[in-house]
Amino acid sequence: MYILIIAVVIGVVLILLGLAINIVRQWERGVVLRFGRFIGIRDPGLRLIIPIIERLIKVDLRIVTMELEPQEVITKDNVTIKVSAVMYFRVVDPEGAVIKVQDYKLATTQIGLTTLRSVLGQSELDELLAHRDEINRRLREIIDGQTEEPWGVRVTVVEVKDVLLPEGMQRSMARQAEAEREKRAKIVHAQGELEASGALSQAADIITRHPVALQLRYLQTLVEMAGERTSTIIPLPIDALAALRESLRQDRP
Repeated sequence: MYILIIAVVIGVVLILLGLAINIVRQWERGVVLRFGRFIGIRDPGLRLIIPIIERLIKVDLRIVTMELEPQEVITKDNVTIKVSAVMYFRVVDPEGAVIKVQDYKLATTQIGLTTLRSVLGQSELDELLAHRDEINRRLREIIDGQTEEPWGVRVTVVEVKDVLLPEGMQRSMARQAEAEREKRAKIVHAQGELEASGALSQAADIITRHPVALQLRYLQTLVEMAGERTSTIIPLPIDALAALRESLRQDRP
């Protein structure tokens, strides 16, 4: 009989000892409640609590990666798009994360979804596509303002991942991009023509003022033509050309 009692006592002691001993890992903090009331935070290591009277809740302080499910959003310029995003956050106040909110992960995710729809609904499509960094910054600031102070959850990064456009909008943007490329090509071609015409005009002025320049250009052309083996060149003096041009001018009535 005494042996049975001793065995029961030893078993109860071992059970209570097992409930009293807790190991808080390096990336965790322990929130201790005594009769349901907060009494303190336990750092990493071997920690003892009073069984039944006290309760230790471990809170993970590592960064949590939460992918926000795709949301259909109507932008400010009335374009329906589907947007997905990813959010990174971590607990900076274990007490607030345990006491002030029932499930801080779920609550932070829901605020992220509502803020995503709200911010993108106030933005135009071009702003979302061209200034995504600004959109990400606004999302992070708004979400963090609603989670860090009351719950002790700091949002570090919010990134818009994918923006899915309607098929008709994709075709329209493709045509717009093609038209823009054609426009730039025509502008570059026109600028080249303008520069070439200016250079020709300057060359004509120089030749008019300096007839020797025409002779040098004529000789250079002969040299270039002589480089072709299949070409037959009959040199003609510049003076003969000038005399012929002058006689033709005099023969006109």
